[in-house]
Amino acid sequence: MSDASVGEELQRLRRLAALSQRELAALADVPQPNIAAYESGRRQPSAETLARLRAALGIPSLDRVRAAREPILEVAARRRLSDVRVFGSVARGEARAGSDVDLLVHPAPDASLFDLAAFMDEVAELLGIHVDVVSDRGTGPVMDRILAEAVTL
Repeated sequence: MSDASVGEELQRLRRLAALSQRELAALADVPQPNIAAYESGRRQPSAETLARLRAALGIPSLDRVRAAREPILEVAARRRLSDVRVFGSVARGEARAGSDVDLLVHPAPDASLFDLAAFMDEVAELLGIHVDVVSDRGTGPVMDRILAEAVTL
């Protein structure tokens, strides 16, 4: 992605979140003049800064999900789910503002739809973002795509 397109996307997301440059700078702990430079394409944010900006804008990332790995796995175990994996835009590094987190799980034979729903709700509360959960017991081309892009939590 070019410097200009990163800046254009940052500006678009900031405006979508109804934040001023000053407000985003405070949330992300980045100097406001740097935000202006990123948006104009004069500077490129470092990976660390980009991660802080994404977090401040509420954009889910694989790092953010993995930071909650232990509590997520604890919830999964309580709900008779295992082999938790991430797929979709977060796994591909393409998440945007409004993206959710897609999780693929392996349910135990005695797990129910209630377990999947409760897991989804509890993880959404942990992450502070909408979560979708899919069982890996499905078949077909969509499941093949999900399995191909799924990454370990």
